[in-house]
Amino acid sequence: MNNSRCFHRRQDGFSLIEISVVLVVIGLIIGAVSIGKDLQRNATYQKMNAVFVQGWQSAYQNYYNRTGLIIGDDSAAPTSQVNQGGVALCGDDLVSEMQQAGVSTPTGRAVGRETEYAYLDSNGNPQQVEICFLNINWAIPDGTGTYVQRRRNAMTLSGLTPDLARYIDAQIDGRSDARFGQFREQAQAAATATTTAQPWSRDNRSEFTGAVSNLDESQVAVLQAYYLMNP
Repeated sequence: MNNSRCFHRRQDGFSLIEISVVLVVIGLIIGAVSIGKDLQRNATYQKMNAVFVQGWQSAYQNYYNRTGLIIGDDSAAPTSQVNQGGVALCGDDLVSEMQQAGVSTPTGRAVGRETEYAYLDSNGNPQQVEICFLNINWAIPDGTGTYVQRRRNAMTLSGLTPDLARYIDAQIDGRSDARFGQFREQAQAAATATTTAQPWSRDNRSEFTGAVSNLDESQVAVLQAYYLMNP
């Protein structure tokens, strides 16, 4: 009889309390993993902004301080415009201009790919930021409450996921605003009719094609932004 009772006790299942404890532990583990991923991504964004974006901003300024010219301008007939107001200065051409003036550039992705920076989006898919310099239209206040376009030199950044764009914007301008400040979304940089703050046009629910899918496996949509240079 005693052996029978012992046998039945060994066949008993888990109690509700035990199952609840296990579920709580699993929830804590999942939460910790999620927080860890967010912290790692924020650290990547911080490094990219500090080393790559601000590194190129410093290189641009160092070029001007050394030569007295905007990069790509003509010393015989200066225009004060990047590449004399022509096409964007990118890739090997940009790096070559910097090297000829003795200006160091950020390492970027690798030697020969200094204007690129690889990273993972919030879904763990590969993305790449690329920078160029360009002379563009830029909206400024005219003193009467309206805005006008003026030619300005800017760094262009393509391949920014929405959360990365907002992060860099907040670091440069102190808040996330696609319309105002030194860091703007491409479509908003020259807008003169818009006089109120604007959100960035996409968020991380959008996939690379632009459709709002909110799928964990999708490559996140990317944006292009302008970072105003001085001069």
